Amino acid sequence: MPIEVRPVSESEFFPWHAVYTGYGEFYETPLHDEKAVLVWSWIIDPANELECLVAVDDEGSVIGLAHFREFARPLEGNRGIYLDDLFVLPEKRTSGVGRALIEAVYAVGRERGIAVVTWITAKDNETARKLYDSVASKTKWVTYEKVL
Repeated sequence: MPIEVRPVSESEFFPWHAVYTGYGEFYETPLHDEKAVLVWSWIIDPANELECLVAVDDEGSVIGLAHFREFARPLEGNRGIYLDDLFVLPEKRTSGVGRALIEAVYAVGRERGIAVVTWITAKDNETARKLYDSVASKTKWVTYEKVL
């Protein structure tokens, strides 16, 4: 299956929304319309740091997405990319779509002179972790979070 990865276009709200809704369902976090419209407004606003790449199959259907943003790395004196969300429709998994999305984010980073791409995943997300172990190195860092 040929896979095209490219920036999402402003006319693709509904195809993006369908895939992102699947991501929310996977993590048991419903994507309410208000939240979806807010996130979409960030994606299509060139002044906002959030960007979106989509994977498209040979029929032109959006089958996966990657949300990412640049961040400063003060101690290193350079910049990184944080891969916030990566999702592939369940029926398209294990066909190279996830890898293609990650590689496309790496390509964006190389174009921009970015030093590192980083992301997190759930400890029990074994399917995704198999892919991640093949394209990146697991770090020694532990993640903390405080809900405000």
